Amino acid sequence: MHSTLLKRFLNSCSDNLKSKIGNRKWPWLAVIAFVLVACVGVALAQQPAKVPRIGIVSGGSDPSNPGSNVNVFRQGLRELGWVEGKNIVVELRDAEGNIDRIPSLAAELVHLKVDVLVSSQLRGIQAAKQATKIIPIVMVTTADPVATGLIDSLARPGGNITGLTLLTRDLNGKRLELLKEMVPTISRVGVLHPDSVPVRIRFKEYEAAASALKIPVQSLEVRSQNPDFEGAFRTAVRGRVSALIMLRNSVLILNRKQIADLAIKNRLASMSERGDMVEAGALASYSTNEDESFRRAAWYVDKILKGAKPADLPVEQPTKFEFVINLKTAKALKLTFPQSVLFRADKVIK
Repeated sequence: MHSTLLKRFLNSCSDNLKSKIGNRKWPWLAVIAFVLVACVGVALAQQPAKVPRIGIVSGGSDPSNPGSNVNVFRQGLRELGWVEGKNIVVELRDAEGNIDRIPSLAAELVHLKVDVLVSSQLRGIQAAKQATKIIPIVMVTTADPVATGLIDSLARPGGNITGLTLLTRDLNGKRLELLKEMVPTISRVGVLHPDSVPVRIRFKEYEAAASALKIPVQSLEVRSQNPDFEGAFRTAVRGRVSALIMLRNSVLILNRKQIADLAIKNRLASMSERGDMVEAGALASYSTNEDESFRRAAWYVDKILKGAKPADLPVEQPTKFEFVINLKTAKALKLTFPQSVLFRADKVIK
């Protein structure tokens, strides 16, 4: 096989040389130079183009769900002309709800030397930043990327990180306001969250927002590994919690149906940071349009693959927000809403 390929290569060189010099007489040094140039040109022309590799760190994706964040991002790539198996390779590393695995998964993709690394997981973004200053990183994060030290500023991120921030913290007060408007009788709100440090910080942010609204809040913390949601709801009942906030986190996302069912069983009105949790049975959500954000992340990857530097791409903040209500859940909880609330909903699940 090798001898056949070599013969074809030399024949290509010969044909290329003949087309260059024709029947003219050339000094022997010039002929050798022409041979080398012709052969190098043929070799370069025959080399296959490099296929870019995109690394994705996911906290808990659902490949069977076309609407999952990872699949929406992949669809965004296809819309921009990047087709997996043709002109791009996607390396997905999924923590499957085990957030402790996220840093090692990010490090693994850095070791593979992917062309761009994409993640919505704060720990993954931080681990990737520590592991590389060269590989571009596109983030879709609920954290404050400036306060957490990921970037220098939104307008001029600097370094190798850019992307989008979902402004979850800035929406905390709005969620509590909507919950109070939907259920005026609530007296105490429980905040369901895993025991990770970043999520504990977000609970503190809810405490501050609730204090301004004079609404008492209670932490309902569960383990990241083998979370005891039933135990958390027993704690909520003992603490006379009358409504529930569910934080955006991979542990809760993977268990959203069980959580929504437990909220209904314990007659707790629930507000989520994600619309898909309302589809699973939560009462309502107020959030950014995540599909648009992850589709936009594909735009960042496209720009970087075409030569743009992350430091020169400003970090975007969301401009579209969605208020979603599940009327089936409202009926199960025997709740009725003012028309003013229903008119403001972007989506109503019946």
